[in-house]
Amino acid sequence: ASALQISRWEKKMKKNSQDVTRDVRVRSRAGFETERRGSHPYIDFRIFHSNSEIEVSVSARNVRRLLSFQRYLRSSRFFRGITVPNSSNILDDDYNGQAKCMLEKVGNWNFDIFLFDRLTNGNSLVSLTFHLFNLHGLIEHFQLDTMKLRRFLVMVQEDYHSQNPYHNAVHAADVTQAMHCYLKEPKLSKSLTPWDVLLSLIAAATHDLDHPGVNQPFLIKTNHYLATLYKNTSVLENHHWRSAVGLLRESGLFAHMSLENRQLMESQIGDLILATDISQQNEYLSMFRSHLDRGDLCLENANHRHFILQMALKCADICNPCRTWELSKQWSEKVTEEFFHQGDIEKKYHLGVSPLCDRQTETIANIQIGFMTYLVEPLFGEWARFSNTRLSQTMLGHLGLNKASWKGVQREQSGSGDDVDPAFEEMDSDILPQEPRLS
Repeated sequence: ASALQISRWEKKMKKNSQDVTRDVRVRSRAGFETERRGSHPYIDFRIFHSNSEIEVSVSARNVRRLLSFQRYLRSSRFFRGITVPNSSNILDDDYNGQAKCMLEKVGNWNFDIFLFDRLTNGNSLVSLTFHLFNLHGLIEHFQLDTMKLRRFLVMVQEDYHSQNPYHNAVHAADVTQAMHCYLKEPKLSKSLTPWDVLLSLIAAATHDLDHPGVNQPFLIKTNHYLATLYKNTSVLENHHWRSAVGLLRESGLFAHMSLENRQLMESQIGDLILATDISQQNEYLSMFRSHLDRGDLCLENANHRHFILQMALKCADICNPCRTWELSKQWSEKVTEEFFHQGDIEKKYHLGVSPLCDRQTETIANIQIGFMTYLVEPLFGEWARFSNTRLSQTMLGHLGLNKASWKGVQREQSGSGDDVDPAFEEMDSDILPQEPRLS
């Protein structure tokens, strides 16, 4: 039986490796040059970009990545030299000083990721994640090469598409900061191993890697090769995971580890990222609720810890309504803008507009109230049962206030505060798997 299990595990790892290669080294049917990644802006359905725009986009991304890494080299204590002061240096120093002050409060739930992104000149994901690796002692514990770590994070940041209003590197940084807050919670902090923390931060930083700015149904109905590759199941999440694995291998960050440990890491990161598939929300929530009802969660058990980390990442992924109104409102506007952009494309090409994506019939208030009612409140209610702390109560408090604020907006717009988006009302049926991802 043991030999059979090993054989099955080896086959699974081999398949995962093949999928990574097929995903990140695929040649587009549209005839574009082979690239390391496969999705937007290299989407086969030529909607978003012309060939010339794609060439410019690829070149620009490569230049930005190089410049971002060079900026790190210039600012690194290993490469710092004597420079002649000028106004721009003074301004940079001032911004860097403010960014460092913010990082001292990185565990504060009111952390303003938008301000931090401005202070770091658009490098919030790199700066924040590198700081958290240091803060948690991961660099020393796993003997990580800081240059390789920085290069890996730069590649991750550059593989998010800045043209996406919502699914971009700032969202990834926000989720990573939220994950850090959850890792600090008493139940977790005293139970988690450095390995658990490492997986959690990598998964959080890469959970939407190379997101195309459209949802799974869009990829399916446009016959995108990723939908075919992953058989229309967790298409985006599988792609995010395989893209993350590709960058881990390319960076050589964990090349000093054994092959077995690297494969285990890749598999467990996949488990975490796949848990963010919103169409699987009811399944994970039901398991979580059952564990809490039975009171059988034991964080000394590695499998139980891993499950809790899956739930933590799910919470981090959709925690926007649990932030302060000033932050939450910005996220609500950004995700709705992305939805409506997809709807505009679907209208233009007569594809049938996806739920929540029609700017003529939907409103931010209706979408957010439905989102909070059917997805956020149930999840964070159970999380508060598991971890009944000040942070949990703060999140639920913000959630209640934000929902009330959106209901106020809704009343002003429609004269009624009882409308809930029909797409969310039907979530208990079979509509949920076809909904646009909200994370």
